[in-house]
Amino acid sequence: MKKTFLYRDRLLRAITADGSCRIAVVKSTGLARQAQRSHRLALLSSVLLGRALTGAALLASTLKGQERIQLVFEGRGPVGLVVAEASCNGEVRGYVRNPLASIDQEKGEVLGDGILPGLLSVSKTLYNKAKPVVGSVELIGGNISEDLAHYLFQSEQIHSAVQLDVMLDEKGEVAEAGGVLVQALPGASEDIAGLIEENIRNMPPVHELIGNGYIEKLLGAVTRGLEIKELDRYPVDFFCRCSRLRFKKALALLRPEELMTMKKEQEELVCHYCGKRYLFSRKEIDTMVRKSQVSRN
Repeated sequence: MKKTFLYRDRLLRAITADGSCRIAVVKSTGLARQAQRSHRLALLSSVLLGRALTGAALLASTLKGQERIQLVFEGRGPVGLVVAEASCNGEVRGYVRNPLASIDQEKGEVLGDGILPGLLSVSKTLYNKAKPVVGSVELIGGNISEDLAHYLFQSEQIHSAVQLDVMLDEKGEVAEAGGVLVQALPGASEDIAGLIEENIRNMPPVHELIGNGYIEKLLGAVTRGLEIKELDRYPVDFFCRCSRLRFKKALALLRPEELMTMKKEQEELVCHYCGKRYLFSRKEIDTMVRKSQVSRN
């Protein structure tokens, strides 16, 4: 049990001793692997969605309570759309439009070509705001890491370093996934920020640093030569709050004529975010039709 907890996905938040920079590192192997399996993703979509989920978890670490963040990468590349949502309690979910999309590496196409050209939209659901706070920027790299750093600087004026990594094994399955987010706070020391940037630039790939399951090694590589204070740590999981009851309530909101177009003996509804499937019988749908007709009379 102790070993299972030791190796599970988790996020660690820290701050430099002088308060110049906040750092978040995450091991997201399990959630990226679960997303790959739930959505039956091919190689390209596995990497892009895994990176987006990792990035969403890192950005959510700056929120509080039940606040949420949603990242939407939408472009004209073969993947078309990548969506990732996360809350700061470690719940992460997401999906892609075209799970089996691919690129042609023989023609020189790279990861970013899976989405580019396109836009990144970021939506935050915050306690003190009646409506979500939304911002958007043009995608500049399509590799998720560059695009998130670009968004944070352009839309929130926060100098940030973002490093996301999803490593696949010889079978095409997610072997390791993780990431780093470093943000300079107001009045940040240029020397300290510069040292962290140099550390990130020179450190081994993220998947190598978390290969033994410990994210402390990743944090140590990012903050080498600096005194830091750990703030907190918590588990992260691929988790969706969808349920059969929620889908049933959504069906009940449809007009009678819309429900009547469902002709099958069983209707299967699939959650975009997690791939779960919910079956509704002909009898259940007929009951919804009658109730809907009565409510509109």
